[in-house]
Amino acid sequence: MTIRSKVAALALGAALVAGSASAEEMKFANFMPAGHPYVGSTFQPFADEVAAKTDGDVTVKLYNGGELGAGPVEQYSRVVDGVAEFAVSLPGYTASQFPLTLLAELPGVLDEQTGTADLDKHLDLFSSEYRRTHLVALWSSAENLLFTRDKAVRSPDDLKGMKIRVPSRNTGLLVEAWGGTPVSMPVSEIYNAMQTGVIDGAMIDGTGINAFKLGEVANYITMGMKTTNSPFFILMNRDAYASLSDEDMAAIDAAGKDAAMHGQQSQLAVAQKGIEGFKNTEGKEVIELSADEAKAFDELSAGIVSDVVEKTGGDAQKIVDTLKADK
Repeated sequence: MTIRSKVAALALGAALVAGSASAEEMKFANFMPAGHPYVGSTFQPFADEVAAKTDGDVTVKLYNGGELGAGPVEQYSRVVDGVAEFAVSLPGYTASQFPLTLLAELPGVLDEQTGTADLDKHLDLFSSEYRRTHLVALWSSAENLLFTRDKAVRSPDDLKGMKIRVPSRNTGLLVEAWGGTPVSMPVSEIYNAMQTGVIDGAMIDGTGINAFKLGEVANYITMGMKTTNSPFFILMNRDAYASLSDEDMAAIDAAGKDAAMHGQQSQLAVAQKGIEGFKNTEGKEVIELSADEAKAFDELSAGIVSDVVEKTGGDAQKIVDTLKADK
């Protein structure tokens, strides 16, 4: 080999090394199982879109089923501490960090069908809560329903004394107003807790019927009263985001907006399918409250929004009014 060809080969090798070094594989922490509908409908498409929009400069690898650490409650810390560059979670699991974001879950604030688009138009209202991370995607869920194991619930009187798992503090206020006893618990623990009688029921949207197999341990679903939704978000480590080029930042933000819409669309579809399947299963009952039956619940919980707004303070009233105006 001539000196010129050796120099060319070395230059090519150096270029390849530099190219591979510049490509960043980032970790995405997901506490849900690999078979959860969100993985195929939202998380993997997000990873694929990031790779495509950055021409492979940034790649995202999913770590499903709590592979980077068990427990959905710790997802926020995993991003802040850099255990993962990305993580999906619910702001309700770390409610003290996200009081403004959680105003969106209150009864009557968002519409199930348009909630994500309304949130996207007003992300600036919540920006102060994401100073330690970068907010990639935020979407509203299907509405939370009341799942119970042994007792059909048609009135608040039926709920008295029952221990009901709640996904957030605000949903706990709702259950308490109805006469139940709220129990804070990650979604991954509901099945065993309901099966063993630790709890009598759970507030969760319809995706839980199949995604977390709650259709096996619950015998009743009550719906029709005003209830909460449970917002989801994808967060990114702040330093990892700041290290990217402007073009790659824009690519991640664009992929995040798509992921938010995919998340909502997937959840609404899966929730509806789950409810229909539950309804058609022998021994199971979906209780769709009449207007009068729903009114009994709604009258008890009527003051929750104003109470939470008052306790939150700051721009809370402005946020609720803005989101309601878009319904």
